[in-house]
Formats: sequence, structure tokens, C-alpha cells
Amino acid sequence: MFLNNFEYFAPKTPAEALELVARLGSKAKILAGGTDLLVVMKAKAISPDYLIDINGVEEFKGIICEPGKGAVIGTNTKLAEIQFSEEIQAKYPALAYAASEVGSSQVRHMASLGGNSCNASPAAETPTPLVAMGAKVVLRSTSGERELPLEGFILGVRQLDLVEGEMLTKFIIPEPAQKSACRYAYMGRRDAMEIDCVNMAVSLELENDGQTIKEVRLVMGSVYPRPLVSKEVPALLQGQKLSDQLIEKAAEAAQGEAKPIDDIRASAEYRREIVKVLARRLLKEAYATAKGV
Repeated sequence: MFLNNFEYFAPKTPAEALELVARLGSKAKILAGGTDLLVVMKAKAISPDYLIDINGVEEFKGIICEPGKGAVIGTNTKLAEIQFSEEIQAKYPALAYAASEVGSSQVRHMASLGGNSCNASPAAETPTPLVAMGAKVVLRSTSGERELPLEGFILGVRQLDLVEGEMLTKFIIPEPAQKSACRYAYMGRRDAMEIDCVNMAVSLELENDGQTIKEVRLVMGSVYPRPLVSKEVPALLQGQKLSDQLIEKAAEAAQGEAKPIDDIRASAEYRREIVKVLARRLLKEAYATAKGV
């Protein structure tokens, strides 16, 4: 299948990119990795008049990790760079693992972190751990910038809180707290080159006693139009010491919150069962890691 006719721009600076985004508006699409965009263009799902290729804008790439200050990741940082970054592996292993499970090696060397969120697929891999870790996105335009939590940026399937003239430029991830851990897992029909039928991340922080849960976030993917942040699990677990009984109650609560659909990858019933399985597994793993066991 062929792409539609379009005009191509390749800015070299953020100012040039932002000016193009402002001037061309909704008739343009931003090209980073293109691993999703070009597929939907070939399928004639969208036919933009303009493509703005941001691969020449170095300021939109890269990982900055400073001790005690979390991390800042440029929107066009490739998933392979995140996968193999020693700093990300050490501070944010759930994100490194999620990035490593996207598509093939060829895809990961092209696909960008920003694209994985901006595509706004319910089954996207990296938004789940990013939301669990409390990541924020920075949105810029020619008139300024604003920050918002990633879970507030992704509104639904292919829907973003992005006004005309704005673009996503970077992610800000908080410094992991002491006695905390975040873990990620997924289930698909095969081990590689598969769109997840369910994915999940659990971020958990303990009190100074090393046993009582201070904060917990459980985030589900591919069971709702956007990353689904559990409200029931924190209500059950915060202020408690984890036990098998509490794990079972929390897993059942997460299962009850999930709103999956039937599709070619899995039935809604199967997805609900997998939510329960992953919740049990990740709560145990995150708790043990936070305790230093």
C-alpha cells in the first residue's frame, strides 16, 4: 500500500519544530520513529498533508539521570536506548523491561518513547510503568509549556490532551523513594512481536519499618481505553503489611476494576483472569524488592 502525497519538513531546532507545529496545525503529523504513524498512513486511516520529521532535533533526544533528581527523557529517545541504558536499568528497571518488549529489535531502534504514548493505544507497553512511577509529560508550543501527569495526557484510544500547536517534548520521572520498587509484566499470545492482551505495573513504597505499605500504585493496560489506575488496591493495602490474604483481595479488586473487551488477541473473560494473575505476581515481587529480600 502507498502513502498519500504530503509535504515533508525536517526542522533542526526546537524553535523550528514548534513554529511548524503552530503554523500547520491539525493538517500535520509529527514523525519520530514512524513505526505506528506510517502503518496507519499506509492503511489510509489518516492522510496528513504535512509530516514534520523531528529526528534532526537533538534537544528532543536523550536521557538525563542525576542522583536524587529522577530522570528526564526526550520525546524522541528511541526505545532501544532506554532498554539498554544502564542508568534506566538501575533506577527504573520496569521501564527498561517494558521498552525491551516492544516489537522487534528493528522496531525498538526506530520507535520513540513519545510515540509509544502519543499513539494512545490501550495496549501500549511503556505508559503503564511510567504512570505507575508518577511520570509527567512536558507539552510545548510557541507560547510556552505545561506539565501534566501522563495518565491525564492519554484520554482514550487515539485521544490526547494536546491542543493544536502543542507537542510532547519530554518525560519527567520522579526519583525512586527509599524502600520502593516498581515491577512490570505482560501477557500475550506469544513471547515476541505481539501486542499485549494485558499488561500491568505495580509501584510500591514501604514505611521506615520496611514492612508497612506507605504507597502503592497498580496500573493496568489493554483492559480499558487508557492506562487504568486502580483506586481499590491502594485503599486495601496502604497502611498494611502484605499477606497472602491481602494479595488475594487486592488481585480480586483489580480484576473487578478492569473493563476489557473481546478481540482477536483475547476474550474479556481471559483478560480478567490475567489481571488477577499479574496483580498477585507483581505485588509479591514489588513488596519483596522494596523490603530488600
